[in-house]
Amino acid sequence: MNGFQNVTMEEILQDIAGRHPNGEALVFPDTGLRQSYREFHAACRAVAKGFMALGVQKGDRVSVWTTNLPEWVHMQFGLGMIGAVLVTINTNYKSSELEYILSQSESTTLVLIEGYRDTSFYDMIRETATELKWSLPGKLKSHRLPCLKNVVYLGRRKETPGMFSFAEVLRQGCAVTDEDLLERGRSLDTHDVINMQYTSGTTGFPKGVMLTHHNIINNARMVGDVLGLTPQDRLLIHVPLFHCFGCVMSTLNCVVHGSTMVLQEGFDALKSLKAIDQERCTAVNGVPTMFISMLGHPDFESVNLSSLRTGIMAGAPCPVEVMQAVRERMHCPEIVIAFGQTESSPVMTMTRRDDPVEIRVSTVGRLLPGIEGRIVDPYSGHELPAGVQGEIVTRSPCVMKGYYKMPEATRETIDKDGWLHTGDLGTMDTQGNFKVTGRIKEMIIRGGENIYPREIEEFLHRHPKVSDAYVVGVPDRKYGEQILAVIRLHAGETADADELERFCRGRIARHKIPCYWEFVECFPMTASGKVQKYKLIEQFVSKYAA
Repeated sequence: MNGFQNVTMEEILQDIAGRHPNGEALVFPDTGLRQSYREFHAACRAVAKGFMALGVQKGDRVSVWTTNLPEWVHMQFGLGMIGAVLVTINTNYKSSELEYILSQSESTTLVLIEGYRDTSFYDMIRETATELKWSLPGKLKSHRLPCLKNVVYLGRRKETPGMFSFAEVLRQGCAVTDEDLLERGRSLDTHDVINMQYTSGTTGFPKGVMLTHHNIINNARMVGDVLGLTPQDRLLIHVPLFHCFGCVMSTLNCVVHGSTMVLQEGFDALKSLKAIDQERCTAVNGVPTMFISMLGHPDFESVNLSSLRTGIMAGAPCPVEVMQAVRERMHCPEIVIAFGQTESSPVMTMTRRDDPVEIRVSTVGRLLPGIEGRIVDPYSGHELPAGVQGEIVTRSPCVMKGYYKMPEATRETIDKDGWLHTGDLGTMDTQGNFKVTGRIKEMIIRGGENIYPREIEEFLHRHPKVSDAYVVGVPDRKYGEQILAVIRLHAGETADADELERFCRGRIARHKIPCYWEFVECFPMTASGKVQKYKLIEQFVSKYAA
C-alpha cells in the first residue's frame, strides 16, 4: 500500500525515542526548555497517565485551547497514547465559537490557558459554564455543556474554582501504573480517530474533521520525506498547532523523522529570525505573510540564516517574488509548496526540492506517493484531460474518517467511490503538476486562515439594522485575500463600518471581521433570485484589491 505504516502515536514515539534517545526532541527558547527524545517520551507518558487518572476513556474528546506551548505537544502525543481525541481550538475564537465546538464535539474535558491577546479564555469558559463557580473539579454539571466534566487550567492563577491545575493532573497520573498505560495502548488501533479539527462549510456550521493515527502519521511521514528531514534537522515551528500545518506538517513530521522541534508560542518576525539564527534551524514552515514579514523586518540583515535549507510555504497562494526572496535572501534553496486541506490530513501535493524554480513558483506540485488525485468536471464527475480546469479530487488512506456526527455532510464531501471533493478548481499538466485556479466553495483564505463567508453572513444578520449581508474575498498583496462585507440595511436605518465592526469585536474571531464594508440598496441577482457574488467582486475589486 505504497509504504503506508499501520502504527499508533505511542508506537511511533517509542520507536524514535528508542533509536535516538539523546537526540534533541523539543526546544522552547522562551523558557529555556530542552528535552531529549527520552525526556520527551517520558513527558508525554506522564500526560497520558494524568488524563487516564481524570477518567478520560478511549474515544473521549479532549478540547485544547492554548497557544504553542510544550504542554500542547505533550498532550498531542499523550492523548494519542490513550486513544483520546484531541479537539483543537483556534486561539482566535470567541465565546459563541467555543460553546459550539465544546457542544458539538461532546468534549468531556477542556484544557485552557489564561488567554491570548485581548481575550480571556478563563473568563470565557466561566461565562459559558457558569456552574464552574460552585463545582468540584471533575464534577461539572453544565446546562449549556452537558458532556463537559473536566476543565484543566494551565497557567499561574492560584484560585481556579471548579478546575484542575495542569500540575495537579500530572500528580494524579502518578497513581496510574505502567501496566495500566500499556493495557490502554493494546486496545488502540491505527484507524482510531485521535484528532479532530473544526472547519466550516457552506452551511455556516463548523464541522469536526475526524483524523486517525493512520491518517496523520502517514501524511507527516510523506511530508518530511519530501523535505528530506533527518535527526540532524531542526524545524522552527511558529505556525499555530491548532491547524494541521502545526500539528501534522510540523510537530508530528519532526517526531516521525527524529528531528528537533524548535517551538515558538506565536509568530513574531524578529523572534522567528533570532530563533533560526540562535538554534541553527535547518527548516522553517509558514504561510506567505510570515515569510513576507521576516524578509521585510528592519533587523533582517543582522541575523545569520545560513543554517536554513528547506521548509514549506502553504496556506495561501505564494507570490513568485516571495518564493525567490526566500530561496536567495533567506538561504533556503529547497523551500517547497504544499497543497491540501484538513480533510486530507492535510497534504495532497507538494513541489519537490529539486524541481525547477518555475515549477515551484507556478504550481502546487505533484501527488505524494500513494495519494490519488485528478481533475473532474464539477457537474458530471467525469475526469478531465491535462490542462482543462475542473474540481480537484483526491483519494487515499489520508482522507478523513468523516465529519463528526454529520453523516450527510460526509456523504456530500466523500463520494461512494471514496473520492474527497475538495471544492477547489484547478488544472493538472502532463507531468502531473497541479495548479489551483479558484474555488467552487466560497472560502476565503486570509493569511493562511480559512474563512467561510456563510458563517460571517449569518452572524451579521443578528445586527438589528442589517436586512441582508453577503461576504466575499478581494485580492490583497500581503494576506492573499481580505474580507469585504456588502450590507443592505432595513428601510429607514443608517449605519456605518465602525458600528458594524464594533458589533463584531469580541463576538467573532478577529480574522473573521471584515476589513472592508460597502452599503448597497440591492444586490446583483440571477433570474432565479440568487445573489451573484462574482458580480459583487467585480463591482468592488478595483476599489479594494491591493
